Parts: sequence; structure tokens; C-alpha cells
Amino acid sequence: MKPMHIKQLIVAMALGFAGASSAAVSPEEAKQLGATLTPFGSIKEGNKEGTIPPWTGGLKTLPSGFDPKNPGARPDPFADEKPLFSITVANMAQYADKLNEGSKALLKKYPNYRMDIYPSHRTVNYPQYVLDKTVVNATKCTTEKDGMAINRDCAGGIPFPIPKNGVEVMWNKALKFEGHVTSGPNSQGWFVDASGKAVHMATSRTITEIVYYDPKKQKLEGPYFWRYKGMYNAPVRRAGESQMLLDPVDSSETKRTAYTYLAGQRRVKLAPDLSYDTPAPNGGGVYNMDDASGFLGTLDRFDFKLVGKKEIYIPYNNTRTQSDPVNCSHEKMYQKDFFNPACMRFELHRVWVVEATVKQGIRHSSPKKIFYWDEDAFGPGFADSYDASGNLQRVVVSAHLPAYEIPAQVNRPFVAYDLNSGAYAANAFGPGSGVFQIDPVNEREWAPEALQGGGIR
Repeated sequence: MKPMHIKQLIVAMALGFAGASSAAVSPEEAKQLGATLTPFGSIKEGNKEGTIPPWTGGLKTLPSGFDPKNPGARPDPFADEKPLFSITVANMAQYADKLNEGSKALLKKYPNYRMDIYPSHRTVNYPQYVLDKTVVNATKCTTEKDGMAINRDCAGGIPFPIPKNGVEVMWNKALKFEGHVTSGPNSQGWFVDASGKAVHMATSRTITEIVYYDPKKQKLEGPYFWRYKGMYNAPVRRAGESQMLLDPVDSSETKRTAYTYLAGQRRVKLAPDLSYDTPAPNGGGVYNMDDASGFLGTLDRFDFKLVGKKEIYIPYNNTRTQSDPVNCSHEKMYQKDFFNPACMRFELHRVWVVEATVKQGIRHSSPKKIFYWDEDAFGPGFADSYDASGNLQRVVVSAHLPAYEIPAQVNRPFVAYDLNSGAYAANAFGPGSGVFQIDPVNEREWAPEALQGGGIR
């Protein structure tokens, strides 16, 4: 690691302890982007052992077999690779310094659980407009109101490519680039109880707009940075149900706005409970609303401390989970105790480590969390959640799918493990579940009334 980067991390850690509001970096610091750092702020060079390669532009060539007319079905660019080795409870001590506590807990709890480690590939890439605006953001984007908001100069790129505190890393997570507007026609949620019984919780068609990444805007406009609609068509008990979630730019003034349409009542209602530590409808009690993909929602419930950066094994390039209907069908992925290890690929990458502690006077069922976010994509990694007694209670494995045709990084699929009950839940895995970029939908589609019109019954 270069001396300059060590200094940068020390400053970042100090500021992480000090508070959440921040200033942009200096023009001199920003010159690191594209030089010693990638254009989006990660360390450009590989590690000295050669087990993490340098970033050389990401995945630039579309894999053979990719059909632009079927963009949600992405062939695995590394389908022929075999694991370098596997980590099990028998050899985990050898790799302890490259494992998060959640992975260690899973290895200890389930003797047959394993992590298959593959060669690391830094496949991350972004559209040129995102890279250009990332450079602008470096010297203009700041957090406000104790980190609960960002200023309106932040737009269209990674907000904090050279983060200096924990809340900036978490904004990078919240604003990771997955395309401006995307659709997923077949997003499924599954729950597996401690006996191994797999229950299909939901199948939905989704539309997601990351308002922040509107390529036509030079500044952040409107009250929301993220909008989501989920329209359910299975199982029968949920067919016709719809949800809309809207996350605000400034959570000190406005919390998440959520609406739900229940076909049986034929009414659209505000649903303020669809946030924070409310159990997620698709999770069977295993995970909360803000556990989705590791962390989803606003940042107003926690203080975030930047611990630093380290190398660990995280889920990465998990295209197989959506491209192999023979070996990684829903029936084969959802095994007793844990997600089928043969379908989950792990690689060694550098991650930002952030410790979240619930704010004083606020209640949360997981008052402490440790996050591990990939330095390139900001979404893949882990979220370890602790209860009020300090015991590790939940582990969320947040997967990574390169949407190479955009290019973008999708990390909607995740597995959440409840270490107390032995149950787990998984979301957005399986053949045909890939999301793909679409044209922006009419603004009328984001009106609450549109949920009723979109219901199938």
C-alpha cells in the first residue's frame, strides 16, 4: 500500500469517529482519480500477493451467447473456472484474517457449509457519464444535516469516490450505480425454515428508478433519490398486491414514503411500516426491511464509523445463480440450513468496513451492524447484525452481478441467515430473474394511484 493511501485512511478513520457531516475533497486530492485510484475511487493497483488483480477497465467484452433482445439473461463470463480452494470449518483458521465474523459463524454452525474461492476478477465498469460526474462530485458533493442528506450538487456519479468517513461510504452504498431505470420481470423471494422446507414467498415484476443517476440532470432534483415498484403475481395469496417505496434525499425532513395496494381491499394505503427494522414481507421473519441487499433505506437511524479497508472473501461475479437453470434452479439452490455453496462464487476483494451503531434515543432490533462493501461496486459484501446483548444474530450475504451491457453492477440478490432460528431467506436469485435497463416510465407511474391500476386483479 502506498504511503499516501495509508495517510488517507488514517484521516478517514479519524473523521469517521468525529462525525457524519463532511466537506468535499480538494482538487489536489481529486487528481488521484484515474491515476493511483480508479476513476470511481478504488485502489487501482492489485495487492502485492497478486491475489487481487489491478483494475484495467473492467469487463469490456460481452460474453459469447449474450442476446441483447433478452438482456435479463446474462451468460456467466467465467463458467469454465473451477474453485481455487474451499473454506470449511476444518480450515477456516487458516483464512480467519480474510473472513467477516458472519462467515465464521456460518462455518462453525453448519459443518457442511463451505465457501468456494475463485480467481478474483475486477469486472466493474461504469458508463462514461457516470465516471465524468464522479470526478465532479469529488470536489462538490458533501453530506449535510449530520449525514442524513446530501447537497444538490451531488448527481449522476459516485457521490464520494474518496470517502472520508463512514456515512460517505454508506451514501456510496445507497447510491451505487445499477442503471438509471431498470425492470425485473421475475424477482422471487424464498424462505427456508430450520427443517429445510423451502417456501415460495413471492414473485414480482419490479421497476426501479435511481433518480440520482438521471443522465439528463446536472444537479439532483426532486425529493427522492430512489423509487421502486413491486407488482406481485405469485403465490396466489399475494397475486395482485403492489408496493411502492420512495427514499428521500433529506431524511432529516422526510422519511421513506411507502404505499401498498392489497387486492382483497382494493385500496391503496400509506405503509410507513415498510422501512427500518420492520420484518420484510418476503423474509418470513428472517430479515428486516433495511436488511435487503445488506442495507436498504435512509441513514437516519445509525451513526456510521469508518473502520478502514481490508481484504476479505466476498460474493462476486455471481452470474451462475441466474444463468444455470440445470444446477442452480430454485429447487437446487435452497437447501436445508444454507444456500447451495456450488451456486455461490466468492472472490478476494478489498472492502470498506463500516460499523453502524443505533443513534442515542432510537430503538432498532439490530442496534449494531458491521458492513463490508466492495471498493469497486459499493454493493457486494456482507452485513453482520448484532442484537442488544452484542450477539451476532443475522448475516446478510449480498451478491454481485455484472450487468455488462449497461455497464453497471447489480446487487439485488441476497441471502439472509438467522443464526438463532436456523432459517434463512433469499431474494432475486434464479434463472430469468435478472434486471435490465429500460426507458424512464411516465411520471404518472410513480403516483400512488398507479398501484391500483397495475394490480392484476
